[in-house]
Amino acid sequence: MKLDDIKKLHQKKYRQALGHYLVEGEHLILELQKAAASQPQLQSAELYVTEAYQHWHSPFRTHLVNDRQMARLADTNTPQGILAVVPMPANNTTTTQANSEQAIYLHEVQDPGNLGTILRTLAWFGGFRCLLSPGSVDPFNPKVVRASMGAIFHLPLETEVPLISLSSRYESIACLDLNGGELTSEAFRQHDCYLFGNEARGVPQEALIQLAATPYTIPGQGQIESLNLASAVNMCAYELVRGT
Repeated sequence: MKLDDIKKLHQKKYRQALGHYLVEGEHLILELQKAAASQPQLQSAELYVTEAYQHWHSPFRTHLVNDRQMARLADTNTPQGILAVVPMPANNTTTTQANSEQAIYLHEVQDPGNLGTILRTLAWFGGFRCLLSPGSVDPFNPKVVRASMGAIFHLPLETEVPLISLSSRYESIACLDLNGGELTSEAFRQHDCYLFGNEARGVPQEALIQLAATPYTIPGQGQIESLNLASAVNMCAYELVRGT
């Protein structure tokens, strides 16, 4: 890929048009290499390095660039000097969901840091599939990729999943509400899909009614209105795996 095209991968429309996204930094490259060992679709990734990393051991085709070129390609202000151009995965809506997987659906999540943290948590615990609604931040945004700490390579991920489509895919859906059941109950662990809303607006009430989502509450003693989205998902994920 031409250097000018790589620079364009900072923007979603070009990631979609060119079918690739950027991965930057030592840790993420190591995670990419680990994932590529078992995922053939990642093996066509290409590595771009400065002289400081020219002896980096990698299974990928490697290109040497100078510091000025790396500064143009990288998304960070002080690049380490190593990045990869990675092929976009096929949207996993076409794959069969394992019976053991529980779905985490995120409705119009906007913050790249929140999404990256959520992906990292779900990959850490395992056994989850992440579904993103239309209007959500692009999971291949460089900020999301960095915040995921490599989780994006290891987690089944679907994008552009309409909220209303959940009713045809899942028999039992749960959501969070201030007046819901106990999060620590056995019943909370029995659902197929767990629905979380936009950081500011939540999930439309009419959609929750149409989906017959069962509400649960994260108990708290504070006076603030709500929890951070990533924190809420993290606590729910922990509760789901704690009883297994």
